[in-house]
Amino acid sequence: MIRSLFSFVIVFHTGVVIGQNNNIPSSIRVPSNSRLLWHAYAKGVQIYVGTQDPNDSTHFIWTFKEPRADLYADSSCRQRIGKHYLDADKNPAWETGDGSKVSGIKVQANAPDSMAIPWLLLQAKAGTGKGTLQPTVFIQRVHTDGGKAPAASSQQNKGQLLEVPYTAEYLFYGEN
Repeated sequence: MIRSLFSFVIVFHTGVVIGQNNNIPSSIRVPSNSRLLWHAYAKGVQIYVGTQDPNDSTHFIWTFKEPRADLYADSSCRQRIGKHYLDADKNPAWETGDGSKVSGIKVQANAPDSMAIPWLLLQAKAGTGKGTLQPTVFIQRVHTDGGKAPAASSQQNKGQLLEVPYTAEYLFYGEN
């Protein structure tokens, strides 16, 4: 009985991982020698600041400042397992409850939903701590919902912060 259950879990997990990769645009797929280390669901905000458009001083725009999100074990967002933020070098970073951290640098973006922030492929910059994220080589942000700033701002918003709610999935990969 236990052996059957274990086999089902392995087959189901493999199918889920393969299915996710097949739904991910080729421009942000990880190399074939990568293996999934960790899968987290994010719920938080993308924070923007109202600024003067550097290309047209008569217009104002929302400029990305930072993300702030909690990471969860499943899509119901009940069991918090980490957080997402910008590190001291202003790179996106993820931290788990086991103390491991990783930051990344954007390699490629793909925007399958014009109303949401883009899906991303990031190269891990640095992994610290002995834990889940330490061996990370690539990070993907997929299945985004929300988080995109309005197209324009106004002079009244100059210097103001805007928090736009978003959800996403983050996939962390190591080498096989």
